[in-house]
Amino acid sequence: MKRSQRSMSDLESAMVTIIRVFHKYSGHKCKLKKAELKELINNEMSHFITKIQENDTLDELFADLDQNGDLEIDFQEFIALIAMVTSACNELFIPICHQH
Repeated sequence: MKRSQRSMSDLESAMVTIIRVFHKYSGHKCKLKKAELKELINNEMSHFITKIQENDTLDELFADLDQNGDLEIDFQEFIALIAMVTSACNELFIPICHQH
């Protein structure tokens, strides 16, 4: 990725981090199997998603994300998870002055 002379914004840095984390767990195949998704969530999202202990919970989440039914989570399907969790957690970060 080419960097401009100015440093990246917080949002751009966050986007790069999301991409890097996905590839850290998906490897060269660029898709997550169920065990890899579980490891990613448990290691990288534990403050926003309760650790996945039950296989039923993982199976349900995986089925919801796997839109094309190939039994793997590609980057677009992963981004849907990031968007859902970010949207659900948004209220936790709304500044107090906007809560009236």
